[in-house]
Amino acid sequence: FAHAEATVKYLDQDFEALRSQCLSSGQLFSDPTFPAAPESLGFNEFGPNSSKAKDMQWKRPKELCLEPKFIIGGATRTDICQGALGDCWLMGSIASLTLSQDILARVIHPEQSFTEDYAGIFHFQLWQYGQWVDVVIDDKLPTKGGKLMFVHSAERNEFWSALLEKAYAKVNGSYEALCKGWAAEGCVDFTGGIAERYELSKAPPNMFNIMKQTLTQCALLCTSIYVRCNRIQTTRFSLCLGNRLYKAKEVLVSQHLVGGNLVQLVRLRNPWGHKEWNGAWSDNSKEWNLVLPEEKAKLNYSADDGEFWMSYSDFKERYSVVEICNLTPDALCMDHAGQWEAKSFEGSWKQGSTAGGCNKNAGAFYRQIHWIQLCLKNLTKLVLTFPRNACNVGPLCWWAIIVWNTLSKVAKVWAPLHQITYFVDILREKK
Repeated sequence: FAHAEATVKYLDQDFEALRSQCLSSGQLFSDPTFPAAPESLGFNEFGPNSSKAKDMQWKRPKELCLEPKFIIGGATRTDICQGALGDCWLMGSIASLTLSQDILARVIHPEQSFTEDYAGIFHFQLWQYGQWVDVVIDDKLPTKGGKLMFVHSAERNEFWSALLEKAYAKVNGSYEALCKGWAAEGCVDFTGGIAERYELSKAPPNMFNIMKQTLTQCALLCTSIYVRCNRIQTTRFSLCLGNRLYKAKEVLVSQHLVGGNLVQLVRLRNPWGHKEWNGAWSDNSKEWNLVLPEEKAKLNYSADDGEFWMSYSDFKERYSVVEICNLTPDALCMDHAGQWEAKSFEGSWKQGSTAGGCNKNAGAFYRQIHWIQLCLKNLTKLVLTFPRNACNVGPLCWWAIIVWNTLSKVAKVWAPLHQITYFVDILREKK
């Protein structure tokens, strides 16, 4: 979980020292650890000889517009528009991050600019494997035809989101490495929070209240749709894009219905910034005629911005997963949030020593067991997390299994499937 402790310099790069060197020499910074080269772009679809990488050029923002800005009018969710990279999960994470300006400021250092002390160098703070790291990058960005290839802002001269994406690509090995992932991964890396996932087809009866409660605790929520192939799937009610990732912005309950029936509504945003649900409770649907004008104004129910309302029943039927990133007790916006107790433990599996394979290898399996004992009182939920994944264990569960699909940052390719098992034993105190 996220301690409020000193930030580690990623790859031993000191932002202040490097910027001072560049200002003294009059040279713009070029990052030798993540160069403007084919290997930083990708390894397969965006590899050196791929069609998607053809005619790509690395350019600094000052080569793309006359007056580039780091942030214009504050960082908002409309600053995140997905490009040619299949990282909609990351777009959802960043969009959720903008809802908490305090946490966002810790990640992006909003005082950065292209004028004062500009040296072509920027830095961002990310949570990586149990510690905050300060990631330094240069501002050379992938472009085609004079436009950014990947994430970009609706304002063409605003660049904080594109630079944040580059910093995240750096810690993951390449831009293409971001093509697969879960929104909860990004949320954890931006907050140091605790992630959990719910399959909506197996969701508990009180799932709506869970979502509502976690939002009151400053949690970040994202949701996604499973589609077996990357194709457009059209239904009578909506246009759902294959494997799209949405951000749950807000959950509200309205009682302004004929007969006094209670309706549960969920508000979402497509990271593309367009393409919205067009069924019940969508923009300008007939259901809004049943709501008082002053209530409609509060809900901002109609705007062509990629955000839309839908009923919780429709949401549960059409969406597959809800991912929740719970902020830990020392997060900056937790003044009036719910109570959490968080503990972290460090350990590793080393070949020939503590790595003994799965439990079928009886002769070596015992070597890798790490015992952690927790004393829990008045337990309502136990959440066990592992880097880049999470597992929910209820108070009466005896064991849980996680399948962790890791990304090899050295080879920059998808690694084989690894299985990590938690054995959770409940030891009850004798009375």
